Amino acid sequence: MHMADALLSPAVGATMWATTAVALAASARRVRENGEDRLVPLMGVLGAFVFAAQMINFAIPATGSSGHIGGGLLLSILLGPAAAFVVIASVLSVQALFFADGGLLALGANIFNLGVFPCFLAYPLVYRAIARPGATGARVGVAAVLAAVFGLQLGALGVVMQTVASGISSLPAGPFLWLMLPVHLAIGVVEGLATAALVLFIRRARPDLVERGVASAGKASPIRPLATALALAAAVTGGVLPWFASAQPDGLEWSVERVAGGATVPAPENGVHERLARLQDRVAGMPDYEPPSGARTTGDAPAWPAVNPGKSLAGLVGGFATLLLVTLAALALRHRR
Repeated sequence: MHMADALLSPAVGATMWATTAVALAASARRVRENGEDRLVPLMGVLGAFVFAAQMINFAIPATGSSGHIGGGLLLSILLGPAAAFVVIASVLSVQALFFADGGLLALGANIFNLGVFPCFLAYPLVYRAIARPGATGARVGVAAVLAAVFGLQLGALGVVMQTVASGISSLPAGPFLWLMLPVHLAIGVVEGLATAALVLFIRRARPDLVERGVASAGKASPIRPLATALALAAAVTGGVLPWFASAQPDGLEWSVERVAGGATVPAPENGVHERLARLQDRVAGMPDYEPPSGARTTGDAPAWPAVNPGKSLAGLVGGFATLLLVTLAALALRHRR
């Protein structure tokens, strides 16, 4: 659900940038005030894991589309909403700047849709209301699925409303919404199940981290073993699992193609859009998660799994860049405190 710049006007893009900046500043202040230094390594490795997980698109049956997890709900469960929002903002920034995944004008909207909704609405209003401390595994699963669906439906609605408010594309609200909501309902169910599975796995090993949150866990509780395990999981996820990802367009691209009659929506060729596109071309070292040469060892013939060292390199580099960005941000907040 990474929006391209072609869907947004400069006015709407700037508004979403400003709104997201306010939410990010408030979240950073909350993380700084909490003063839990042990969160720093876990924030970094979770950011790397979510980056890698977002590279893995899974097919949505009977649609010809695909989807990937957002990660905001998982981060909120383990880190709390404020730290989770800082992490998801870092993930999306790395994707836009270094991999040209999502536009620079649309970055504020993407962070808002994939961060604010799951972290500050779906997690407290749905997940926490259902998965109370001591909840059974089934209850945690139901809470995760409902919260993931709720967050993604709000995100899909946000994409449609921001696109329609921009008025620079010929995508009518009704048909666009009719396609976006059902396909993201299916994506939300898959994300909820994946989130529940990971949360229950961590709860078996470290129930204190899930029941009370990392920041509230006892000071004697070591974070390093969990951080190490998640770092290894991020490396495997980013280095190998993208070979098995679906090549079908994601839910947003699929919806735009259906509404636009199979055509892509072109961005304006001058003004802010053109300048930001040139900037993104200069800074994106691995656009579309491929090395600059774009060479693939498997050729042009379709293959599954699509063994692609370039994609693996992108997953590892992106995961490390996200880990570094999150860690630097968290350490800067600690220094300010």
